[in-house]
Amino acid sequence: MKEQMRMLFFICVLICGNPLLSLHAQESSSGYKIMNKIPLEGNEKWDYLFSDDAAKRLYVSHGNMVQVVDEEKGTEIGRITGLDGVHGIAVAHDLNKGYISTKNDNAVTVFDTKTFKVSKKIVIPGKSPDAILFDLFSQKVFVFNGHSNNASVIDAKTDEIVANISFTGNPEFSVTDGKGRVFVNLEDKGKVDVINSKSFKVENEWSLGEGKEPTGLALDNDRHRLFSVCANNLMVVLDAETGKVITTVPIGGKPDGAAFDPGLKRAFSSNGEGSLTIVQEGADGKYAVLETFPTQKGAKTMTVNKLTHHAYLPSANFETPTEGGKPTVAPGSFVILDIAPK
Repeated sequence: MKEQMRMLFFICVLICGNPLLSLHAQESSSGYKIMNKIPLEGNEKWDYLFSDDAAKRLYVSHGNMVQVVDEEKGTEIGRITGLDGVHGIAVAHDLNKGYISTKNDNAVTVFDTKTFKVSKKIVIPGKSPDAILFDLFSQKVFVFNGHSNNASVIDAKTDEIVANISFTGNPEFSVTDGKGRVFVNLEDKGKVDVINSKSFKVENEWSLGEGKEPTGLALDNDRHRLFSVCANNLMVVLDAETGKVITTVPIGGKPDGAAFDPGLKRAFSSNGEGSLTIVQEGADGKYAVLETFPTQKGAKTMTVNKLTHHAYLPSANFETPTEGGKPTVAPGSFVILDIAPK
């Protein structure tokens, strides 16, 4: 009888595969690791960060400055200071220019990406400039003003404002397809607006269905999929051609940032609770959570270098507030988490 049972087991292994080996393969294929923790000076809060993938430079918003980090060495190589409440950073490579949105003075600061010296400050006709991007197709910089429901458009060649775009709600994070369309989340409406980057007109407004209060937004430009992370712990996957909701995927709590790695076909949600949700597209075109990777409480924004597959998330330790007060950053604790596949 024992011999028969042993033979039956081996037959099952041949037909079905070894379940222990299958489990091990899943774990190793989804494994991520914190490769480095990059400490940076300063005890202020932070918002967006931007990876200049080819140059392997990381631009980090941090209070009233932007710190520039060498991604390979994990060291600060430059700093743009004198800024009043940094939100986002965009880079126009061919022009050697960078753009920084600052909410407190309603402005965009222009700097040289070679020297990090400031060349101009542009006053924005809107309130609280937040998300910002450079659209290569139109050679324009789009600045999304969080408290005035509009966007200001800057000609990157002249640094002059050439248009203003109105929205029906509060614009949040944005992405460009590089082919004439810019997408932006409307946080208070649960929608995505589609902007023609040549005419500066809103051509479509799409509902996110079950998704509420969207913040981070990412794009798979090959498959035409938008990934919108929402406050009710959902990532909504939209068809970027039709606006149809493809599916929703559960994510961690307090999400804010999103990114997409085209080489690995993975979408990410950085969650302020202290986790990174990694969503994989399968061979069947369906999306599922590959892994929920523990990060650090407060690591709510992110960027991904699409060439090296490294993800970067800023965070810090917080001191217990006094009664009725807000948590403050513990001195000397600000850090960038460098996370990559094993």
